[in-house]
Amino acid sequence: MSKLRKLKYIRPKQLNRTFMLAIAPFIGLLLCMWLLTEPPRLSHDTAAYIPTGSVTEQSAIIKQNLDQAALSAEQTISSIEKTAKLYRQTTATVGTILKTTESQAARPEQIYNRRITGKLGVPIETVNSDRIRIELYKVNPGTYNGYAMKIKLKDSTAMKMSLGSESGRPGSVETTMRAVSRHGAVAGINGGGYADGNGGRHPLSTTFYNGKYVSGFQPSFKDLAFVGLSESGKLIGGKFHTQSQLDRLNPRFGATFVPVLMKNGNLTTIPEKWRTTPRRAPRTVIGNYKDDQLLILVTEGYDEKGKSGATLQELQVKLKKLGVIDAYNLDGGGSASLVLNGRVVNKPSDGSLRPVPTHFLFFK
Repeated sequence: MSKLRKLKYIRPKQLNRTFMLAIAPFIGLLLCMWLLTEPPRLSHDTAAYIPTGSVTEQSAIIKQNLDQAALSAEQTISSIEKTAKLYRQTTATVGTILKTTESQAARPEQIYNRRITGKLGVPIETVNSDRIRIELYKVNPGTYNGYAMKIKLKDSTAMKMSLGSESGRPGSVETTMRAVSRHGAVAGINGGGYADGNGGRHPLSTTFYNGKYVSGFQPSFKDLAFVGLSESGKLIGGKFHTQSQLDRLNPRFGATFVPVLMKNGNLTTIPEKWRTTPRRAPRTVIGNYKDDQLLILVTEGYDEKGKSGATLQELQVKLKKLGVIDAYNLDGGGSASLVLNGRVVNKPSDGSLRPVPTHFLFFK
C-alpha cells in the first residue's frame, strides 16, 4: 500500500489514542509524587514527641519532591504542547492529502466526461441529484431530428424497468408517461418489442423482471437480442444461447428487441431485413460509454412507412462519433417515446403515446 493510501486511513480517533498514550506516564508520575509526599496525619499526642529536626528534614524532602514535580510538570506540559502541535499538523496534512487524492482521482473521469459531452453540445435540460445525473440534448445531423439523453447512474437502483400496467395481468400495457407517473420516475423511455395475441400485448422473447424470467428463458434466435442492466448498474446485452450465459452477467432486469448496433466499440452488421423494413423510422436506442454512463437516442418520424426518421446505419455512425461502446435498438415506430420531468419530449408518430408492455425508468 502506498504512503498516500496509508495516510488516507489515518483517523483523528487514532491520533487521540496516541496522544493519550504519550501523556499517560507523566500523569502517573504526578500521582505517585502526590501520594508519596502527602504529610502524615498525626494526633496531638504523637506530634508532641516528634523532634524539631525531623520536621525540618521532612520539609526539605517535601520541598525537593515538589521542585522535582514542578520540573516534571513543566516538561510534561512542554511535551503535551509539542504533541498537540504535531497532532494539529498531522491532521491538517492528512486532510490536504485526502483532498488532493480525491481531486486527482476524479480528474480522469472529469476529462473523459468533458470530451464526450463536447460532442453532444450544450444540454437543453438537466436533472441532477445524489442518485442520478441526466442531460438532455437536441440531435439534428441534417437527415433526421431527435434527442439524446446522457445519464450517469450514481446509484445503480436509479434505473428500473416496468412491466405491464397497474392491473398486473399478463399482456397488460401502458404508455411511458403512465409508467413514469405510476412509479414516481423523473424520466422514461419505451423498452423492448412485443407481440399481440391472447387478448393482450406481450413482451417479446426473453424478459427478466423482479428476479425471474417472465416467460422462461428463450435462446436468442434470428436477430433478436437481450438488453438490460446488471445488479452492479452496468448495461448488458447481446445474444444469449443458454440461460447460464445471461445468468453470469447477473441481470437485474431486461427486455428483447433487434438488432445489436455496436459491440465493444465496433459497428455490427445490420440484418438486411432491418436495413429496409422500414428503412427510416422513429427509433429508440440505448447505449453506454466506457465509464458506464448511458446514452439514449430517440429520433422523430411522422409514420412507420420508411420515409421519415433515421436509418439504423445513420444511428450507428452517430453513436460511433459520440464515443459509445455498446448500443442496442429498442422498439421504434409508434412505440418510440421519451418522457422527462413530466412531459413528452418527442413527437410520437401515432399522434399520441402508444401503450407498450415494457419501459425503462429513471429515478431521482
